[in-house]
Amino acid sequence: MKILIDMNLSPDWVDVFTATSIESFHWSNIGHPAAKDTVLMTYAQVNNYIVFTNDLDFGTLLAIQKVNFPSVIQIRTQDLLPNSVGTLVISALNQFSSELERGALLTIDSSRLRVRILPIG
Repeated sequence: MKILIDMNLSPDWVDVFTATSIESFHWSNIGHPAAKDTVLMTYAQVNNYIVFTNDLDFGTLLAIQKVNFPSVIQIRTQDLLPNSVGTLVISALNQFSSELERGALLTIDSSRLRVRILPIG
């Protein structure tokens, strides 16, 4: 599993994923910080990354493009910092790892997890 962390989330997430042996990069270390979501999505697709974001636009892109990959993890909590929700995110990744490897949209909030298999629609 390889995770590409969107600009709207802290680079500190890299340490959380690394601690659990998950390869990850923050977009600021790969691409232009102001790049459009489609650029990040294309990079993730070409390089076999799962996108980790707080941005609902990625789910919309998946639905419009009707693609099987990349998988997207959307975190929908008030506090997005790893020290607050890191355990929840890692638990969700472990629970839905096979779905994410095949292509899925995983939504994480403090009260529930929701997974949709790709393509959407």
